[in-house]
Amino acid sequence: MNMPPLISVIIPTFNRAALLAEAIASVLAQSERDFELLIVDDGSTDGTSALCEPFGQSCRYFYQEHRGVSAARNFGIQQARGKLITFLDSDDLWQKHKLRRQIEWLAAHPHVLLCYTDEIWIRRGRRVNQKKIHHKTGGWIYPLCLPRCIISPSSVLMRRELFEHVGVFDETLPICEDYDLWLRVAARFEVGYIAEPLIIKRGGHADQLSHSEWGIDRYRVLALQKMLQLNTLSEALRAQTLAMLNEKLRVLELSHRKRGKVEEAEYFCGLKSS
Repeated sequence: MNMPPLISVIIPTFNRAALLAEAIASVLAQSERDFELLIVDDGSTDGTSALCEPFGQSCRYFYQEHRGVSAARNFGIQQARGKLITFLDSDDLWQKHKLRRQIEWLAAHPHVLLCYTDEIWIRRGRRVNQKKIHHKTGGWIYPLCLPRCIISPSSVLMRRELFEHVGVFDETLPICEDYDLWLRVAARFEVGYIAEPLIIKRGGHADQLSHSEWGIDRYRVLALQKMLQLNTLSEALRAQTLAMLNEKLRVLELSHRKRGKVEEAEYFCGLKSS
């Protein structure tokens, strides 16, 4: 019987055949070779399955009816055999030494369950600089995770047991599912960070999930409400979470008032807490 791989690489994809081949190639070009590659096709209709066929035994291909990126990632986790789990969004790319650098980092920090890396941003084919609000660091970063999602799923490498502590992706959230999971992680665990741009995030295309739903803060509100219902937050972190929830509700209220949507504005106003 074959020994299980050290790492399971999970690529969820939906109608991105044009980008998927490059993502797969960036995995197969890794300097670290002890991994398995799982492609979870979330109901694609663009020939994704045919694209994956030439890769043969280099990847394990799975098809499921369209259920969303969280369901695709969670299915991949169920099928994964590795001790370490990582994800690659099908529109992103990895640098050659991404996996090796993270394996070395986790080996040197055995108490840390997850590490992530810096990234290069490409928007509509051009490199763009990250703003100060996107500053990344490691350690106890829960407060830094509250305003926005600073951890890209494509940049993480985590020990499998992390999911036993915090659960998996919330399949009820169409977007901000990563924001939701990283809040659960950062509230309980120290997070590792490698200040090297080991992934390339390609954005600006029309099918990005963050472009498909209006008002991304609506889903961040749901994630923050979930955090306040848990018993894992200290008094200080709970206060910070509540303050961020009220700020996002204030922004949503003002946005709806400007659009003349009084009923919706009153709804968000009524959700504020003290």
